[in-house]
Amino acid sequence: MKPTNIKNPEYFHKVIDCQFACPAHTAVPEYIRLILHEQYTDAYLLNWHSNVFPGILGRVCDRPCEPACRRGRVEEDPVAICRLKRVAADHRDDVLPLLPPVPRGKNGKRVALVGAGPASLTVARDLALLGYELDLYDDQSKAGGFIRSQIPSFRLPEEVIDTEMGYILDRGGITTRFNTYVADLQDLIEQGYDAIFVGTGAPRGRDLPDLPGRSEADKFVHIGIDWLAGVVFRHVESISRRVLVLGGGNTAMDCCRTARRLGGEDVTVVVRSPQSEMKASEWEIEDAMAEDIPIIDNHVPLEFVVDDGILVGMRFDRVEPQYDKNGRRRLVSTGEEPVFLPCDEVLLAIGQQNAFPFIAPDSAIEFNDKGLPVLDPNTLQSSVPSVFFGGDAAFGPGNIIIAVEHGHQAAISIDLFCRGEDLHRRPAPAVSLADQKLGFHDWIYDSQVIEDGRQVVPTVDKAKSLHDRLIEVELGFPSTVGKTEAKRCLNCDVQTVFDYSLCIECDACVDICPTTCINFTDNGEEDELRERLLVPARNKTQDLYVSETLPTGRVMVKDEDVCLHCGMCAERCPTAAWTMVKFVYQSALAGDS
Repeated sequence: MKPTNIKNPEYFHKVIDCQFACPAHTAVPEYIRLILHEQYTDAYLLNWHSNVFPGILGRVCDRPCEPACRRGRVEEDPVAICRLKRVAADHRDDVLPLLPPVPRGKNGKRVALVGAGPASLTVARDLALLGYELDLYDDQSKAGGFIRSQIPSFRLPEEVIDTEMGYILDRGGITTRFNTYVADLQDLIEQGYDAIFVGTGAPRGRDLPDLPGRSEADKFVHIGIDWLAGVVFRHVESISRRVLVLGGGNTAMDCCRTARRLGGEDVTVVVRSPQSEMKASEWEIEDAMAEDIPIIDNHVPLEFVVDDGILVGMRFDRVEPQYDKNGRRRLVSTGEEPVFLPCDEVLLAIGQQNAFPFIAPDSAIEFNDKGLPVLDPNTLQSSVPSVFFGGDAAFGPGNIIIAVEHGHQAAISIDLFCRGEDLHRRPAPAVSLADQKLGFHDWIYDSQVIEDGRQVVPTVDKAKSLHDRLIEVELGFPSTVGKTEAKRCLNCDVQTVFDYSLCIECDACVDICPTTCINFTDNGEEDELRERLLVPARNKTQDLYVSETLPTGRVMVKDEDVCLHCGMCAERCPTAAWTMVKFVYQSALAGDS
């Protein structure tokens, strides 16, 4: 193998597994250290720079960072990264005076934003700071998109949404045009905007129009996302006693938990697939089951059963999954008698679809066979050069943090487009390396690896929360518990850097390494080399750190996958061949050079 080029900014970025897994590349270990030292405001602002909505995402993020967390490789549970983000939000001081100012002087460029969801709001925030004049259109009365209309208040209080929307919309540069439906995108194009961003989400819930009994049962059957919006905007205030929720995603979990709070005493979730393959986040499933909501898996709907105009239940076929040699699944009937499940109402949460009724079929904007706009995946530019898409409107249903990252990338593209520059010559991330040595055996950062397990977030008593949909269930970590959880972070942004010219090959680092990830061995091809390390390195998604050739002809090989960043190698090394170096990676935003 060739020596590792640690000057490549993506090398150490990939080693910070949590930050690398986050679509917006939030500097997770850094903000957790700030929380540990009770610098909550600084931690919040660090989050705000990249993910824009720390208080919101600290409650409802899909947490792609946590499965990647290195702590989860040495014990059962990863660091509660998402809930620590909320700690920063809950305990911060007033950040409004600390946010970067929106310039009073404008740059003469006008941009229209269609839809006021997280993608559009991110574009608006980034471009407002550069002096753009922005018009934000949405048919709702407030900003937030699906954050506001589909996420129940018991998970995300309205005041949290209002606060973080205000940090974007109340500081100038953005003209909001709420309660305004854009009926034809061509009208906006003809108004002479320099660029247009479409962030209208995936607003159409899937139905079962061809299922027998669907039309007869229509007034008892509701599309999940529409029903949730009805609850949020108080058009829906109750539901029948017996409710079936069809679907296995997070929307289904929100529907069933909301139904429990609106009078549903017997609420059941029914999914086609095995429960282990449900799309809902594991914690969302656990929360639903903790509220006495059973989940029946491997049941495919056959018909709505209507008696004298009244829905009385549904019939389902029992199925079992079968997998081909490529792992593709198909559901096969067991041949048993259909299962009848009684109910009074049904909530359909079986997926969402994109819809662009405001874009005429003869528009110059091209769509693919899935009904999605044809986009450059890097720039998010459509076939009409001045029109850009992001969030669910770009590639189908995703989540908030993906929409935020789309917003950042679209803002970069729009800024480059408006300045007449090449959209593919994108600004580079800001990176730096800083030595963490304080004394010969002391580090600026806390390198102690603690053995505390993941802390449990306190919740409101179930009997109380089920009677009021506005009561937030999770209370968040108290500051003391948050600090305990923060100590579980392994500081993966503090890298072990090896200087082969100082190494005397004494193997002291090998002896002390708690995970046996350091090796001195003969070089070889990667697959073969991975297998003959002291502990075989079989996770090929993470790199090997390979040194230049040492005097003995051997090389140092470190398995980055299991390194704890504990600093013991650097403390033990008699020649300082190992050093601990903090790596800072900050994704580029619009206007960066």
